[in-house]
Amino acid sequence: MAVETIERDLDLTEIINGEEILGPSPFLRHQYVVLNLTYIIHHYVKKNDLGRLHISPLDVIFEEGVNRLQPDILFIKKENSHIGQDWVRGVPDMVCEVISSGSYEKDTEVKKAIYEKYKVPEYWIVMPELQTIEILTIEGDKYKLHSFAALEGVVKSKIIEGLAVNVNDIFE
Repeated sequence: MAVETIERDLDLTEIINGEEILGPSPFLRHQYVVLNLTYIIHHYVKKNDLGRLHISPLDVIFEEGVNRLQPDILFIKKENSHIGQDWVRGVPDMVCEVISSGSYEKDTEVKKAIYEKYKVPEYWIVMPELQTIEILTIEGDKYKLHSFAALEGVVKSKIIEGLAVNVNDIFE
């Protein structure tokens, strides 16, 4: 019984457009970037009592059996906390994908299209190899660039009001 729970908790399988896809575990550099981002965003969200920040692996079920994704980081506002009881069942307020060389197409095209379809309000695309952070926000049915920084500079969230992240603090 305990083994089943451990396997379930560590399941890296996503369902993308009805197809089960098992992703590899991330590299150390990926995890380092996720940790830095999580630390900064979590501290800000908690200090301002805005909601909850979560990290992968955690299923976000947009549509049962059709789209169940595991973004690297996700944020749910306090007023939307009802969607996150066991897994997240519904649309988070922000999702973030840290792009690895092997996940570029999946994260920037396939998953982006899914997040756009379900109108996730804010999508962060983080590219460690290029040291860039791009924040897209949904406008109507499409994502538009809201904030961008490369190598240095600051990105600002629209959804997590007042949050500004210095790129140097993420890729140091």
